Amino acid sequence: MTALVAAFPMYQRAELSPAFDALWATTRDLLRAEGIAAPEALTVVDGDLLSFWKRPDLLLSQTCGFPFRHVLKDSVTLVGTPDFGLQDCPTGHYRSALVVRHDDPRQRLHDFHGATIACNDALSQSGYAAPLVAAQSAGMQFGAMRMSGAHIASARMVAAGLADIAGLDAVSWRHMTAFEPLVSGLRVLGWTDPSPGLPFITANALLAPTLGRCLAQAIQLMPELLRDRLTLKGLVRIDTRDYLSVADPPAFP
Repeated sequence: MTALVAAFPMYQRAELSPAFDALWATTRDLLRAEGIAAPEALTVVDGDLLSFWKRPDLLLSQTCGFPFRHVLKDSVTLVGTPDFGLQDCPTGHYRSALVVRHDDPRQRLHDFHGATIACNDALSQSGYAAPLVAAQSAGMQFGAMRMSGAHIASARMVAAGLADIAGLDAVSWRHMTAFEPLVSGLRVLGWTDPSPGLPFITANALLAPTLGRCLAQAIQLMPELLRDRLTLKGLVRIDTRDYLSVADPPAFP
């Protein structure tokens, strides 16, 4: 039986790799017990994530809601959504922290009309879509956008004065507050509205129920210390229609 590929790329960082590896090892063993040729280890995706998510041999990965609803919805199947127990979010949902420099005197999002926003990726729900929707709701728009390539890079841009504001995935921001000294120079101006969290997906629709069951079980079987390291509570089911109904951002000038 040909082995498939799997990756957990969305919240990877050095401090969390042992926990993600442990989660995969248990998931892999549960899948193999079901007769599924799960790969020995996770694939490290250094380049084009979109191409990886489109692979026909994709057993399991995690993506973002924006590329799911715009690019991937016809080629992958939802497996489940992680719940991180985020404050003021429904189960399995997340939001963006709108982060600015600690000494920036502006106190409302509207005060950042014409400001420069740092964005990790134009296909990011938390770094691109959600902040632009929030700006539209506040009756303002950003004046310029600087692409950073990653949430941590966006935070660094703001801290260094290369951008005024950034929208950071709430889970990523939680990890930054635990591991990144630079957060002492930043503060949360506000939060965007919650939306469904970053879903796990597969290219094999027939395997989706088994994948979801094994992944959910693996989360609960993780050592508590490692599960707490990821701040992961469990896996929930959110309907595809809920992802597709999330508001798209206005065109950026």
